[in-house]
Amino acid sequence: MVTINQSTKQFLKKPRTLLLIILLIASVVSVAVFGLQEGLDLAGGSMIQLHLEKPVDQDTMSTVTAILDKRLNAFGISDVQVRQSGDQDVIVEIAGVQPDEVKHIISTPGKFEAKINNKTALTGADISTVSAAEVTGTRWKVPFSVSTEAANKFANVAKGQAGATVDMYLDDKLISSPQLDAGLANGVGSTDIEVSGGEQSKQEAQEQATEIHTVLESGALPVKLAISGVNSVSAELGSQFEIGSLVAGLLALLAIVAVVSFKYKSPSLVVPIVITSLSELIIILGFASITHWNLDLAAIAGIIASIGTGVDDQIVMTDEVLARRDKSERKNIVKSRIKNAFFIVYASAGTLIAAMLPLAYIGFARGATGIGMLTGFAVTTVVGVIVGIFITRPVFADYMETFLIKSPKDQINITSSGKSKKTKRNKKKGRKTIAREEAEKNR
Repeated sequence: MVTINQSTKQFLKKPRTLLLIILLIASVVSVAVFGLQEGLDLAGGSMIQLHLEKPVDQDTMSTVTAILDKRLNAFGISDVQVRQSGDQDVIVEIAGVQPDEVKHIISTPGKFEAKINNKTALTGADISTVSAAEVTGTRWKVPFSVSTEAANKFANVAKGQAGATVDMYLDDKLISSPQLDAGLANGVGSTDIEVSGGEQSKQEAQEQATEIHTVLESGALPVKLAISGVNSVSAELGSQFEIGSLVAGLLALLAIVAVVSFKYKSPSLVVPIVITSLSELIIILGFASITHWNLDLAAIAGIIASIGTGVDDQIVMTDEVLARRDKSERKNIVKSRIKNAFFIVYASAGTLIAAMLPLAYIGFARGATGIGMLTGFAVTTVVGVIVGIFITRPVFADYMETFLIKSPKDQINITSSGKSKKTKRNKKKGRKTIAREEAEKNR
């Protein structure tokens, strides 16, 4: 049966220790349930850089990114990130998909028009909902619904035009020319319309139907754009990056153990420092899991850097306590030394966060190009530092106060018990008298 001594119970009942335990459990559960979202570096995929034909304001840029995100999700891609880069560029990151599969669907403006006798009857703005594409053999069709106002406009243009072709254009390219049914040419508006066509093979029909369905559902882009760059990472290369990152993390942990062991040589100091570092790692991964933050190579580098900073802070705290401990065991003095150590820790953390925040801001503003690729490094470093100074470092300080420092009461008890064992000298008796009495007792 495992027994827990009084000091351990006291340490486990401290509010900061309980908070750390709760966060560790929540982080493990989060990683187990939600998993970790790997970035392009680790999962493989594509990063496509899009350049708009002209600089746009923030509202237009938000519309562009929203349409692209909706378009890619409608195309069947769920693990996608679309973000602006300045006022004229957009970055699209797609994990697990190669660029050839989505380049066309991304760069398509999505301008839809339906004309009867060269007169516009419908536009993409009139579409309210788009139904699933249907493919039969080499024929395809995409049903969609329009607003009542748009249906009346279509009915007015189509009135008396039974048998005429309805030319449907996508980005000024003719994609379908069905004949106008007599039921749609009687001047009565209908909100249900479809675009259809045929291809040479069933696969081509499926691809065409999917593309048109996606574009119609997402709507037209407010500005033209072109692909300015494409970077792709194969799944095999991403797997190599992942293994390399794990090896680097393991080597960093071993290096921490080696340095701390060489410096202190005491398991009562080495083990808590290592456990504290692992706790920070687990909490950072839990944060990434809950927020669905992409873990790429830069983010992993930030995690390693924040853990290294944490070990440095723990060494500062330990040295401060041991320096005082050699001279005095008084707990109030030790607390003062820990407080001084925390002043150094907070100053170091504040400096590091101040250095990382501009990097994170510029990264978010510029996207994934240039300095923006270091956003993950900045964010994970800041998160690691915050976790350290508010959670793990205080718990480590509580550990030192509980297990490494003797309380004044213990010192008093030890001193008192030591004095009780000594023979009290009676000042009224001489040495010879005392010696004679002891000899008689021995007889």
